[in-house]
Amino acid sequence: PAPVKPPDGGWGWIVLFGCFVITGFSYAFPKAVSVYFKELMKDFHVGYSDTAWISSIMLAMLYGTGPVCSIMVNQFGCRPVMLIGGLLASSGMILASFTTNIIELYLTAGVLTGLGMALNFQPSLIMLGTYFDKRRPLANGLAAAGSPVFLSSLSPLGQVLLEKFGWRGGFLIMGGLLLNCCTCGAVMRPLDMGMKRKMEKAQDKYEAKEMLPIGGKSEEGISTTDGTKKAKKAKKQPKKGKKLLDFSIFSNRGFIIYTISKFILVLGLFVPPILLVNYAKDTGVPDTEAAFLLSIIGFIDIFARPACGMVAGLKWVRPHVSYLFSFAMLFNGLTDICSARASNYTGLVIFCVFFGISYGMVGALQFEVLMAIVGSQKFSSAIGLVLLIEAFAVLIGPPSAGRLVDALKNYEVIFYLAGSEVVLSALFLAMATYCCLNRGKKKEP
Repeated sequence: PAPVKPPDGGWGWIVLFGCFVITGFSYAFPKAVSVYFKELMKDFHVGYSDTAWISSIMLAMLYGTGPVCSIMVNQFGCRPVMLIGGLLASSGMILASFTTNIIELYLTAGVLTGLGMALNFQPSLIMLGTYFDKRRPLANGLAAAGSPVFLSSLSPLGQVLLEKFGWRGGFLIMGGLLLNCCTCGAVMRPLDMGMKRKMEKAQDKYEAKEMLPIGGKSEEGISTTDGTKKAKKAKKQPKKGKKLLDFSIFSNRGFIIYTISKFILVLGLFVPPILLVNYAKDTGVPDTEAAFLLSIIGFIDIFARPACGMVAGLKWVRPHVSYLFSFAMLFNGLTDICSARASNYTGLVIFCVFFGISYGMVGALQFEVLMAIVGSQKFSSAIGLVLLIEAFAVLIGPPSAGRLVDALKNYEVIFYLAGSEVVLSALFLAMATYCCLNRGKKKEP
């Protein structure tokens, strides 16, 4: 059967809201958990690096389990996978509230919760791609805005819970909040279910009409009913040779170009916001004002993502969305390089404003470009493989930048290095897209 046409609205707006919530939890939760680190250090008598592994394991599970999520989605569908993921994420935080050592925390809050969020994040993006086509850039931009919105709300909430109930009570309530992922999974209704019901009703009516007359038409009716019964039996039989993970996407040049550029991008993209607060403190900025810099990035990011999604959806922009993505990366990289010598608070605030705009643009466009390259049919396999490759970059980039800071005692070099990596990814994507893809299209008749 032909694929069902995306409605670009209707129930799709409910799916979009669910994706907004899931994206918010997936990206903001590993950062928001850091509020509890000081109390964990006191209770378990461990260092900051030991507690930081909780967030690292969460992110590693979110990125590294991409192919596993793709296989489960292709086998069972998005809704069941998301419901299981919501239960795993919630149970991980609830069990973490009863832990007695740091290893148990790694297994519960790190592995279980991280895996649960991974099983929610990827299917929600796949469902968003099936419900939206013409308005997909805007939908991706609005869903991506969940990350800064939840980050700006979960961190203060975590602090309040810590003061009133302690870290154990906070973990327990956070686990309860993660049950909302199950609600979001429940609203992810498969798009073709309604179409199947309509087809079945039409078939029943057709069978009834054909079986009523006597004579020649009754024979036709019998033959048609036999045909429909055979078709139904054929449908009931399990499909043989169903691909759990489609590796044929590696034959798509656009996908390979996107994957390479995204790997280079992730090496440098997350380094500046991670080091920003420490950099500000070293230049003499007070602690509260230094922490406020991340709030500026988050606030700008909230408006930048939907706005960029609207721009990407314009008729004359959408065919060239990969170039807009290249511009966003170039803008982000040049912001890092130009702000490397910012020595006062005003300079850092200006950096945060421009970084928030460019970071939001990158966040809004990254999955839209991938959907445009591989299409909605192969997106479930493509995003799993891309996230797995990004997981290696996430594990290499920020830790190596931290070691360079410890060795050189100089933040300027790190900002130059991170910015140059992001600029390199932008130039590679733009040049490879123009040379390998656009020229190939012109040569073909």
